Amino acid sequence: GSHASFSDAAYTDVGCIVLPNADQTIAQSDILTKIRPPDELEAPKLAKKTLIAMISPSINTDLYSELTVQDTNVFALDCVPRMLSRAQAYDVLSSQANIAGYRAVIEAANNFPRFFAGQMTAAGKVPPAKVLVLGVGVAGLAAIQTAKNMGAIVRAFDVRAATKEQVESMGATFLEVPLEEDGAGAGGYAKEMSDEYKAAQAKLMLDQAGDVDVIITTALIPGRKAPVLVNQDMLDVMKPGSVIVDLAAANGGNVAHTEANRVITTPNGVTIIGYTDLPSRLASTSSTLFGNNVAKFILSIGPQTTKEKGVFQIDMEDDAVQNMLISYNGEARWPDKITPFNPPPPPRKAGDDVAEKTEDELMHEANEKQNALFIRNAGIASLAASALLAFGFNTDSHDSVSLMATFALAGLAGYQVVWGVAPALHSPLMAVTNAISGMTAVGGMLLLANGASETSGIIPDSPSHWMGAIATTLSFVNIVGGFLITGKMLDLFRRPEDPKEFFELYAIPSALLIAGLGASYFSGNIENVSGSVAIASAICCIAAIAGLADQKTARTGNILGIAGVSFGLASTAADMSIVGATAPAFEQVGILGGVGAAIGAAVASVVGPTELPQTVAGFHSLVGIAAMVGAAGEYLGNAGELDAGTLSAIYLAVFIGGITFTGSVVAFSKLAGMMKSAPLALPVRDQLNLGMVGILALGMAAFLDPSLANLSFLQGLDAEAVRLSSLEMAAVLSSVLGFHLVASIGGPDMPVVITVLNSYSGWALCAEGFLLNNPLLAQVGALIGFSGAILTWIMCEAMGRSITAVIFGGAGKPVAN
Repeated sequence: GSHASFSDAAYTDVGCIVLPNADQTIAQSDILTKIRPPDELEAPKLAKKTLIAMISPSINTDLYSELTVQDTNVFALDCVPRMLSRAQAYDVLSSQANIAGYRAVIEAANNFPRFFAGQMTAAGKVPPAKVLVLGVGVAGLAAIQTAKNMGAIVRAFDVRAATKEQVESMGATFLEVPLEEDGAGAGGYAKEMSDEYKAAQAKLMLDQAGDVDVIITTALIPGRKAPVLVNQDMLDVMKPGSVIVDLAAANGGNVAHTEANRVITTPNGVTIIGYTDLPSRLASTSSTLFGNNVAKFILSIGPQTTKEKGVFQIDMEDDAVQNMLISYNGEARWPDKITPFNPPPPPRKAGDDVAEKTEDELMHEANEKQNALFIRNAGIASLAASALLAFGFNTDSHDSVSLMATFALAGLAGYQVVWGVAPALHSPLMAVTNAISGMTAVGGMLLLANGASETSGIIPDSPSHWMGAIATTLSFVNIVGGFLITGKMLDLFRRPEDPKEFFELYAIPSALLIAGLGASYFSGNIENVSGSVAIASAICCIAAIAGLADQKTARTGNILGIAGVSFGLASTAADMSIVGATAPAFEQVGILGGVGAAIGAAVASVVGPTELPQTVAGFHSLVGIAAMVGAAGEYLGNAGELDAGTLSAIYLAVFIGGITFTGSVVAFSKLAGMMKSAPLALPVRDQLNLGMVGILALGMAAFLDPSLANLSFLQGLDAEAVRLSSLEMAAVLSSVLGFHLVASIGGPDMPVVITVLNSYSGWALCAEGFLLNNPLLAQVGALIGFSGAILTWIMCEAMGRSITAVIFGGAGKPVAN
């Protein structure tokens, strides 16, 4: 009502009938919802009706019997099967526990005589509060997040080992008992632990009690008295002014001396808060969430299995209904006639039921496995050896061999560094590699320099120059916007107690390197110094990914990425002068780069925290376009003068760029809600993809050998016309393929799809590196390509996805009707 900021008018505006009192509401309703169990005056009025409320039948046994005898159909909201995935939408225990955890920290802060966040002022230093959360369920996690947001140092403990990763992902410290025993019980709750474990836990808690300022306890086992986690010994060692909030006060409390609905102070000055109505202290939020839970449950009764929407019917085949319906037509169903929901067991693997094997049999199996592993590795090495030999026999330049060496070494570096990246930093890693892939600007700048000695103005004067202009502008949008987005992502991990970082000092070595490059122009050593700066660029890009392995170095990794790209662009500017580019060419790069940078900065500045992932995908689409136009510009500027290797690189860059462009657009649209999350399910999905790949392969054959066109409808065209037609077809069809591949994958898998597209952009850079004979592009491309591929594998394994299905647009999965 009005105490929760909901007026009668708010209800009538949406078509509700507001009655003057509760008696009339009960009398005129068939289905009634209630937060707390009905009292002794309300219960008799519910005869022959349906009640949806918190009942706690194991505690309120007399009420449960009375409701059953009078034929009240009772759905107990506290009996929701919490292991049923769809039941999370109407799990009032979780929604209210979330509020209770948040409010517990607010109550603690209200009673704590110091700041939660530390401060350093002229008047003195105030240390941050140390908060210990006992029990890492929904309430505990909410308390951890709130306390961290308020600047406290947070520690947490839970008997369930699986909660450790959740705690650490929120920036808190997980405390562990030096005794191996898992406390995970049925239904996602914690079980009671052994006496030995309890003794070790007591010692750990005693040590912590003397150190922390605030303790929040959340341990509650349904239907049982709450376990005592903070005993008298712990209370005795706590500092005066310390605060304890006991969320289990309604069931006896986790703290010695807790009194329900009271705040007491111990003789040594420790405040113990035992409120049982913490959700009610955020009445508007708790009412909204509770109302959503109940509304979704009512709408799910029946339609989930009978598929008759809008019809209320109690369907006993529904797992949620039959678990929560404790009384039906005068029959008591709880607990004997309820079948507890358990997730289906994983499929049994062949050989699970095998007899115990002898040592010789086990050794034989181990040898067989080892033999299979060595055979696989030998096969992979043989393929690599064959590829290198084929490259050596077909290359026409020793420079290409050197380029392959840098490609291989950079790829190995990317392979190694990505394994150490923490899961929480996968998104920033994708963002920083996306920004680095903006090195497609190198190709655009070199295109502007190609023949630039004849340029008389700042307006591009040839198709290849226009392509270079487009590639340069879009690449700078991605570079600046990408690094700013990465910075915003990393800021979400920044804690108030983190020490200040002095990144401005890195400007000294950066300025020294750039100044030396400038000086080399006048000394005549610019070609060698440019190569040295390019090496610095590659090293910084590798170090950027390595820096993303840990939260402590992640922001440094972003700065190193910025430095790496900056050095690469500076080295490319030097290369432009080496090939004779005139002042107008440099003016073009400056203007186009400035415009692109301004656009990237403007877009990144208005992006909110929830929009960061899709923005990465949006920027990534620009890399695809830049790769396509850069390769096309190289062809247009040197038509008739290119060897087979360069032509192959051009075609592959256009092919990969097209997939990256439209695939990233689809990923952006699905994450932003502009496209339906459900996968596109064309009946001939896999055949369509194979057909497009086949046509693209034929197009590449015609691009490399135009004489093959005599076998098709292109006969009669000259060689360059055939190549141009093949390249145009590749650009269009690869873009269609990219759209279809990603559209055929569901929205929840878009993060891993973005890593695939990130890897593709690396291979596009490699192709550009080989066609331009540019070691820097080959190195950076290999780094991004291999790191993106490994990250894709890691994320697929973590999410239980098929990497084949993700790469090939759902291939291998049945197409939904």
